[in-house]
Amino acid sequence: MTGARRQGRPTPRRRPWWSVRVGAVQRRMMVVLVVFVAFGLVLGLRCVYVQGLDLAGHADAALMPATQEIPATRGSITDRNGQVLAQSTPAVNITVDPTIVATNGLSIESMSLGEELKAQAGPGIIAAILTSELGGDFQSYYNKLKTTKTGSGEDIRYAMLAQTVLTFTNLQIAARVEALGYVGLFREQAPIRNYPNGSVGSNVVGFMTHDDQAAADGKYPWIGGAGTEYSLNTALSGVDGQELYEWSPYGKIPTDTAVVKEPQEGYSYRLTLDMGLQYMQDKRLADAVRQTGSTSGKAITLAVKTGEILAMSNYPTYDPNDLNSSSPDDRGNRAIDAAYEPGSVQKVLTIAALVDQGIVTPATKVIVPSSVVSGGVPIKDSWSHDTIQLTAAGVIANSSNVGSVLLARQMSKQTMVDYLRSFGLGSPTDVGLPGEASGYLPDETMTDQTRDNMAFGQGLAVTAIQEAAAVAGIVNGGKYVSPRIVKSATDSHGNAVPVPESVTRQVVSPETSKQVVEMMEGVVALNSPALDIEGYRTAAKSGTAEETNPSCVGYCAWAYSYVGVAPSEDPEILTYVVLDHLTATGSGTSEAAPVVKDIMSVALPMFAVPVSTTPASDLPLTW
Repeated sequence: MTGARRQGRPTPRRRPWWSVRVGAVQRRMMVVLVVFVAFGLVLGLRCVYVQGLDLAGHADAALMPATQEIPATRGSITDRNGQVLAQSTPAVNITVDPTIVATNGLSIESMSLGEELKAQAGPGIIAAILTSELGGDFQSYYNKLKTTKTGSGEDIRYAMLAQTVLTFTNLQIAARVEALGYVGLFREQAPIRNYPNGSVGSNVVGFMTHDDQAAADGKYPWIGGAGTEYSLNTALSGVDGQELYEWSPYGKIPTDTAVVKEPQEGYSYRLTLDMGLQYMQDKRLADAVRQTGSTSGKAITLAVKTGEILAMSNYPTYDPNDLNSSSPDDRGNRAIDAAYEPGSVQKVLTIAALVDQGIVTPATKVIVPSSVVSGGVPIKDSWSHDTIQLTAAGVIANSSNVGSVLLARQMSKQTMVDYLRSFGLGSPTDVGLPGEASGYLPDETMTDQTRDNMAFGQGLAVTAIQEAAAVAGIVNGGKYVSPRIVKSATDSHGNAVPVPESVTRQVVSPETSKQVVEMMEGVVALNSPALDIEGYRTAAKSGTAEETNPSCVGYCAWAYSYVGVAPSEDPEILTYVVLDHLTATGSGTSEAAPVVKDIMSVALPMFAVPVSTTPASDLPLTW
């Protein structure tokens, strides 16, 4: 039929074009999703393996925490007026880990070509920065930065580039290196210890020395080596802090640090020294040693009533800023660590014990022969004479060995030893300085000959600080005050810190003290006007003792000494000078006394000691 619809299967309908395209995209997305899921699964399994099953094999690739000491700022040392004697200036050592510089802190496997080229340029760029900021040799810096292996093939992880670089300069260097994107330089705290006065008082102040064990332990390696730097080292040092940082197989992570323990600054100490007087005394002693030809000398000036050491000098000495230019023998303190026979200054101690025991008075009459035999050996005076008649005051003024022996024989050995111990002989004074010697004091079992020799200053050994403190105690109303070098201390906040105080004890009666001082005035009167100090009554005693000398065998040299105190009516200042190992003929009066006079002429008005208003005693010296 015309126009009729064909019978049979219907014609299928065709999908729209957009429907076909959407289906394809869905299939592709499904494939991508499956790939991502598979990748995530593999990655997850790998993490589980690395972190949970293979720790040993990959621990070295992890960042590890580590700590480093931060040295505390060392406390300062000043004189009694606040003048700086020792202080620390912040500084660092600049070090390098060449293995970090070689890759600029990156893993070799992960570096791009650009990063490799930048790392290769690092040693030259860093060396140029160091040269411009510090000076020095470019090639030397470059070689240390570039060399990553030892001769045996081991990695070099540490090299010193520069020592004691001021903190400001180090910050400049660090900023320039960081701005260019380089790593591998590190700092070690290394404060600089300065001694503004150089050699003045250096044997008291001390110096710093390297502690190899501390360095091996990774700690700040400098400690006090002598003087107060040594004796007060722990308190001056403070308590170190601690810095936490991350460490990887490629070294320390330069920017990843944190202070976990702040350092505590050390205590600061004010000594009893006066730098003005110390300078003058140092110079005067040095002149005397050179002029007399002695090998060395020591001088002490102290405040009688407080025991404070106002000046303590040694010659030869040293500059703690330049240790290499000095002899180790000159870095100690002979005033406290060198024992010697005191000679006739010891007669002050002998006569004080005799007077205090009521055995003699200044007017006691003594018949003094030309010599006296002791242990089969004749003891004589330093000048020849026939039998003479002296008072006890005359024995002291004329420094008669024979007269001293005859008087001392009236006192038991036990009593003599007890007095000398109470005067501080035979044991350290605990002045507050390291290396103090005890000297040598025989006990009561000594022979008669030893007792006789001790009466005029032989047969025993003392240090200069022991002898000075003993005489000071006798003239100070009979009250011994142990000497001290530390006046006060403060913490980093300025709070007072306790310091050891002087120990006091009555060693002789006030009346004994007065009589002994009057007898000592006779020494000055007998040698006036050479030993007079203008405006002040002065009491004194000279000493001449035999010494051994390295250039010969036995006793073949002399030690000349002199002690002076003023004003006699109320002693405030004592100065004691000892010149060692002289071979020329002389005496304590001729060689050491002028030094004491010059020092005391400065010290007395410096400390505003009132001038004398009463006349000196005029005890009879003969009868």
